[in-house]
Amino acid sequence: MIQVDDQLERRIRKPVDALRCVVSCVWIIAAAVAAVAASATTSGVETDIVGASRRLPHALLDIAPPVALFALLIVPAVLALSQLVRRQVRRLIEAAVTGLAAGAAAQVANILLPRPAASRLYYAVIMSRPGATHVDALDPYLAGLVAFVTMIGLTGRPGWRNAIGLAVGIYAVVQLAALHTTGLSILITLLAGRAIGLAVRYAAGSASQRPTALAIATVLSAGNPAVTEIRRVRQSHAEVVGSRHYAAATQDGGQLDVVVFDSDQQAAGIFYGLYRWVRLQGQVARGTPLSVDRAVERTALLSYATQDAGVPTPRLRALVRVGPEAAVLAYEHCPGTTLAQRNPGCTDAELGRVWDTVILLHERYVAHRALTAEHILFTPDERVMLLDPGEGDIAASDLQRNLDLAQLIVELALYVGPEKSVQVAVDKVGGSELVAVLPLLQPVALVRSTRHALRRRRDVLPAVRKALLAAVPGEEVAPVRLERIRVRTLVTLVATVAAVYLLAGELAHASLGHLLRSADWRWGFAALALSAATYVGASLSVSGFVAQRLGFARTLLVQLASSFVTLVTPAAVGGVALNIRYLQRRKIPAPVAVASIGVSQVAALALHVLLLAVCAAIAGTDDGSSFRPPTWAYFVVAGLLLLAGAVLAIPAGRRMVRARLLPTFNQVLPRLVEVAQHPRKLAEGFGGALLLSLAYIACLSTCVSAFGGSMSVAKVGVVYLTGSALGSIFPTPGGLGAVEAALTAGLTAAGLPGAAAVSAVLLFRLLTFWLPVPFGWVALSYLERRHDV
Repeated sequence: MIQVDDQLERRIRKPVDALRCVVSCVWIIAAAVAAVAASATTSGVETDIVGASRRLPHALLDIAPPVALFALLIVPAVLALSQLVRRQVRRLIEAAVTGLAAGAAAQVANILLPRPAASRLYYAVIMSRPGATHVDALDPYLAGLVAFVTMIGLTGRPGWRNAIGLAVGIYAVVQLAALHTTGLSILITLLAGRAIGLAVRYAAGSASQRPTALAIATVLSAGNPAVTEIRRVRQSHAEVVGSRHYAAATQDGGQLDVVVFDSDQQAAGIFYGLYRWVRLQGQVARGTPLSVDRAVERTALLSYATQDAGVPTPRLRALVRVGPEAAVLAYEHCPGTTLAQRNPGCTDAELGRVWDTVILLHERYVAHRALTAEHILFTPDERVMLLDPGEGDIAASDLQRNLDLAQLIVELALYVGPEKSVQVAVDKVGGSELVAVLPLLQPVALVRSTRHALRRRRDVLPAVRKALLAAVPGEEVAPVRLERIRVRTLVTLVATVAAVYLLAGELAHASLGHLLRSADWRWGFAALALSAATYVGASLSVSGFVAQRLGFARTLLVQLASSFVTLVTPAAVGGVALNIRYLQRRKIPAPVAVASIGVSQVAALALHVLLLAVCAAIAGTDDGSSFRPPTWAYFVVAGLLLLAGAVLAIPAGRRMVRARLLPTFNQVLPRLVEVAQHPRKLAEGFGGALLLSLAYIACLSTCVSAFGGSMSVAKVGVVYLTGSALGSIFPTPGGLGAVEAALTAGLTAAGLPGAAAVSAVLLFRLLTFWLPVPFGWVALSYLERRHDV
């Protein structure tokens, strides 16, 4: 009799459901984009369908739709009855609720799509000209039926799949012939119902069909010594192979480590694997097998290759299938402790044995590719075993083996220290051989668990680089590019698309031609000059709070480049990051660079508040019309004050505020004291920040004058300073939307006519936000080529 200790999950989330859901959503987006792009062609298709349908008998068009609908009602009813017979009541209830939710979602879409904001998409889906016809874009019943069937799942039931497909096909043809819908509408409806069903099925989980531990033990006993005991083992580390793990005892006194690959986990990690494949070079990104069979075959092959190389690793005793739902690998159990379980780490002799084992593996052109502390086992007989080699590579290239060495050096550095790890590596491999490893010491080349550990200990990787660079003096270190697409390149691409889209959206609210014709360009050129002056002020503000001398022209280019980066980051965030990067490239230590930019930001904030108070006081004493902020401004201020009071009233909130502010003050205050010892630098920094704010205020004032408006500079200052503050609160690129709304409302409240306020704000944003974008892109490209950012 087999003793069993198992905790089998009753419901399982299948990664393949998430993958199919995403694919369905991508197809929906592709169909919608294609429909909008080819609206003229689809209108012609609609004309052809109408002409063909008119040649059909009128009686047939009247009778066919209700008959097709009745057939479509019968099939799911019989399917629901079969679920009751099979006693799958819970799945039936979940499917029914999901179907109703999908139908409701389709009906909501039918209500929203005809509205002006989505009317173009609506008429493209129904293949009609605006105002010609008004039919539903989606079929709620069909969407609900597809979601219902998807939730039930028809895998292994070909008869039901054929029946459902035939019923849906007949229903679609009849609806098309009767002109109740369009082909594109049916396609999007089917995809939407499937996406909703898959999303709910993944979130709620599916009933587990996994084989039990008893079934696994029974199969293993057929060709090996009989299994007498099997118990579930939970694995805590991230780099784990398989979906379940068991410890088994055999009749001859042996121990087995059993790894189960369940078919419901196929495509697990596909999104992360796809991300790594797109971002990294082919040999750096480890492939993710989509099927369980491929994963099992690869794991077994690497296990045999490791054994053949003479490297100690648990011997694979059996590879068997347990029904159609799982494949099982059984390894001999090897006693010992892993490096992760050692506290403290290990001795110099043990480190040497670790390196000897890895070098032996590499001599047979096999790479492990997951040399983490959990995969390095120290046995009682003083051997070093490498566990789970299934993620490795056979016929490994020099790059793949060097990636192994880089991973091992960094992983050991986390446990024994950077200097000791590098010293052992130099002793075992040699300094000349490690020259090729040095440029591979990048986070992107390391295992995920190692990268997470490095985030907590940020000093380790720089220390490893420094120690390794000192160990190979005089050697030329050639740079190695591991990334296929850099994050910066991706950000640039997204920023370009965002720029075109957002600019088109802003210009849609007003005619650019009318704006340019109606503006007095004597004021317009003055506003353009003031917009350029803001970059001079920003440059002085940065260089003034840095003790080292910075080139003015190069600093000016960095501020211009930040106008492009702002397209994909909230206001000021992108500029701050770019400035810190620039200072680091100027050989300024990272803590000093962060503190310098922090001082610049604090100075700008202080001047912002001071100018707002001064402008408000002057505007309140003007003899002209009174300035009353719009009503919503009072609610915004009240809401912010209420939120701040609520946070400060709670002890946890006060702790959070202290945790956020104290590090900033601890960085800023010493730097401010240091800069204060140089009055010229202090004047340069505060003068630049003052010039920046005053130039923006003057630019907005001249934009108002360009459209015949008359308003005191103090009132314009209140409007600008308030609007820019609101824009920095809302997390949109460059404060888009929030800044425009706040400035327009403020100018209108100050007495400027609505049309003039809109035109002035649009001209202001064109000159200060949109016009610098192409120049910012050129500046950023130039700085990147010169490695200044």
